[in-house]
Amino acid sequence: MTAAFIRRLTLSNFRSYHAAQVRLDRAGPVVLTGANGAGKTNMIEAISMLAPGRGLRRATMDELAFSEGGGTWAINAEIEGMLGLATLGTGIDAPAGEDGSTSRKCRIDREPVSSATAFADHLRVVWLTPSMDPLFNGPASERRRFLDRLVLAVDAQHASRVSALERALRSRNRLLEDPKSDPHWLDAVEHETAEVAVAVAAARAETVNRLSGALAVAHEQTPAFPFAEIRLDGWMEQLLPAYSAGEIEDRYRALLKDGRARDAAAGRTLDGPHRSDLIVTHVNKGVAAGNASTGEQKALLIRLVLAHASLIKDMTGYAPLLLLDEVVAHLDPGRRAALYDALAALGAQVWMTGADPAAFGDITDRAQVFVVRPGEVAPAGAN
Repeated sequence: MTAAFIRRLTLSNFRSYHAAQVRLDRAGPVVLTGANGAGKTNMIEAISMLAPGRGLRRATMDELAFSEGGGTWAINAEIEGMLGLATLGTGIDAPAGEDGSTSRKCRIDREPVSSATAFADHLRVVWLTPSMDPLFNGPASERRRFLDRLVLAVDAQHASRVSALERALRSRNRLLEDPKSDPHWLDAVEHETAEVAVAVAAARAETVNRLSGALAVAHEQTPAFPFAEIRLDGWMEQLLPAYSAGEIEDRYRALLKDGRARDAAAGRTLDGPHRSDLIVTHVNKGVAAGNASTGEQKALLIRLVLAHASLIKDMTGYAPLLLLDEVVAHLDPGRRAALYDALAALGAQVWMTGADPAAFGDITDRAQVFVVRPGEVAPAGAN
């Protein structure tokens, strides 16, 4: 077996589902069809909660609860993963406290684990949703978030590094707000900031380098999608191949110290990997992805996600779960067929949603198809 896949998915009080269960017998395509608003995206969002982070909508914990469920919710998945058969579970088992806080619990084979990061030992999850369509025309922060999700799928510890960098930058900004701050405290915070900043930049750069190689291979295998090139735009990332981490840390500490007055006036730190950008180029046309047509941008995104999934398979030996939300309906017949061929070659369990069952006509003979209606999901053809 070279693909991790879900055998049974059970939802309790999650989003629009009071109780729902999907049983599957193999990897390969899984199709969820149903009217808009029926709950198709809610189903794959539940699967995305089996990955580190906050899922494909980045929702808060209380937003995930069924409106009539008292604030608790649960997701349980029986999987065949990278370590064999396992049961992964996550959810909220008690309503919010008086301060409004909730604590998400995660379990593997019914035993508590510290976070969803531990799930990455069993399976990896990759997704593409309509909310990602404006990626190339939006702010750099969205592309950094997209890149961090790519890194997280190959390095489950990346989220903790990014969070540590954000905390360090917030601490520095607070100290800069007070003109009487002890400079020794600033030195200490900037020392920590530089360490985690270089670690974040290095993880991003490594993933971009590896993904660049996967994109080159993918171009030969799936020419129907445009050839994409990617690179990181940031001075720190550009120095990494030629300088040691310690040398770059020292340079960044000097920049932070010299820029204190400027950053205090701006109210934020103006230099560092939190300002870097992911640059994507449509090679066939020689233009930045943001200048490509809407259809070409969608095709470029698909290209990136497919190459990333292939990279994960090469690195782990197992194809990740793919979640493709409303992707097929926007492709012409040629690219649709090319996508199905690429997915078949990958061998992953791919969950696809769409309102029009006809869009999946080319794969219904090899897919497990389910019909989603408000609050329920059932195999196609079932009463």
